[in-house]
Amino acid sequence: MSSHSDGAAAGSRLLLVRHAKAVPKGDPADDFERALSDRGRADAPRTGEWLARSGHLPDLALCSPARRTRQTWQLAVPALPSPPPAVYDDRLYDAAPNTLVTVLAERGAGLGCVALVGHNTGIHELASALCGSGEAEELERLRARFPTSGVVVVDLPGGWDALTPGAGRLAALWSPSD
Repeated sequence: MSSHSDGAAAGSRLLLVRHAKAVPKGDPADDFERALSDRGRADAPRTGEWLARSGHLPDLALCSPARRTRQTWQLAVPALPSPPPAVYDDRLYDAAPNTLVTVLAERGAGLGCVALVGHNTGIHELASALCGSGEAEELERLRARFPTSGVVVVDLPGGWDALTPGAGRLAALWSPSD
């Protein structure tokens, strides 16, 4: 059963996943093809295990087509009891929050829970902007940082049409270093 049945039933649930640790930046022209580092390859499966263990099971995964985001999702998904379809959308590569919102609104329609695997700074800015409520300590942690392989679970009572600043509730925040 998808996680939208356990707390986000009246709306939608968004799972924001930051890609795992990648090899250092080299030539900017090669950024799209940067692979995961050894640490990233170790952490990404732990992200999938946490999603499965905590019952945050997406109906769809939206993923940047960059190599490091694809690798992150491909290493996380084996832990899920029922892997969702994945869509690799070019618009998600290093996207700004407004672009992420556009893709989510288009692709999330009719779905209860969607995972978005993306990049900083856009994914961190989106998480910080959406989360208008939640535990104060967790909100503070989120605003401070969004670690690699981390997951931010956002409940959206108004559904995908209400992806506006402050509209979401921070339901969970996890990273491999927790």
